[in-house]
Amino acid sequence: MAAAQQEEEVIIVGAGPSGLAVAACLSLRGVGSLVLERDDCVASLWRHRTYDRVRLHLSKRYCALPHAPHADDAPTYLPRDDFLRYLDSYAARFGVRSRVRREVRSARYDAARDRWAVEAVDLATGRTEMYSARHLVAAAGENDEKVVPEVPGMETFPGKVVHAADYRSAEGFKGKSVLVVGSGNSGMEIAYDLAVAGATTSIVVRSELHLVSKEIWNVAMTLYRYLPAWAIDKVVLLMCGVVFGDTGRYGLRRPAVGPFTMKLTTPAYPVVDVGTFAKIRSGEIRVLRAGLKSVRGSDAEFADGQRHAFDAVVFATGYRSTTQQWLKSEDGLIGDDGMAARSYPEHWKGENGLYCAGMVRRGIYGSYEDAEHIADDISKQMQRRSSMPADDDGHISNGSALRLG
Repeated sequence: MAAAQQEEEVIIVGAGPSGLAVAACLSLRGVGSLVLERDDCVASLWRHRTYDRVRLHLSKRYCALPHAPHADDAPTYLPRDDFLRYLDSYAARFGVRSRVRREVRSARYDAARDRWAVEAVDLATGRTEMYSARHLVAAAGENDEKVVPEVPGMETFPGKVVHAADYRSAEGFKGKSVLVVGSGNSGMEIAYDLAVAGATTSIVVRSELHLVSKEIWNVAMTLYRYLPAWAIDKVVLLMCGVVFGDTGRYGLRRPAVGPFTMKLTTPAYPVVDVGTFAKIRSGEIRVLRAGLKSVRGSDAEFADGQRHAFDAVVFATGYRSTTQQWLKSEDGLIGDDGMAARSYPEHWKGENGLYCAGMVRRGIYGSYEDAEHIADDISKQMQRRSSMPADDDGHISNGSALRLG
């Protein structure tokens, strides 16, 4: 027997900062919404998949959601637990309606009804739930499913193997030889955490990267209001030269494209240094330039022929979006990688009441902007619909088959 459909004005998929921000902005405009979240809580990435020492890399002024600035006495760079308390308080303050442990399996636009049909599974009971909404917001983000590369022979490795999503602290790693695979922000910070705890740490750095400090990157964010990206790049690289010198001498080669331009035009983020570079420079963290090729027991072979023995491996190899797995739409809003297919600032709105929030790699400040745009657009459409006459059956006349907005 088909499950009865629950009618909603707006369905939001994902209860991270982006989804919470959209729900809050809609609430302030008098628009009801329901957030469906696969995990068992809001902000599950921050609660369940971050290591203990995480702090926000941007100052709090760039990490606030709409209509709720951080307190004046809050730390400039919020620790994870402080940010979690902020998100929980935010959801409560704006009365965000959410249903957790709901995995969305499909969302299709029903042209005959001018509504989105959303199918979800209650993971606690296994029951299928059906929802109908005039508007659908994809807000599951880019960090939805962890990526673990297939390494030949990995099954023979006798030591501990974890993904960065499951790494919490360096407890138990002291005195052990640990390989960190991946040199993004997570990989670099985990390598630092391990080295500080007394682990013999190596990190695979195959790609070029820009190393910046928190202070330098916050200067870049401030300059974004006043200068073009190429000018910001020059300022940032000048400051990086003073602070770090030539990072290429230590295996950290910088890309030809500048750090701010790279952030705006590619999926790559600059690496915000938390002390890792000093450990690399002192030799406490070894940089391996070649990729991990295979494993045989405790021995790891790299693409350049080097072999090293390790006691543990941490895969800091990132995540992928799963939006394309459940969103059944061909309007081009979401690309093959599950992220927004269109460039900022035209990325957030699709056809037939479809939107995406936090899907263009612009961080929390990007989620802020997306939420306001989406909520404003939906509320305006509702106002236009309410002003149009309806026929005897309650349908909007004079072009009811046309899409509004």
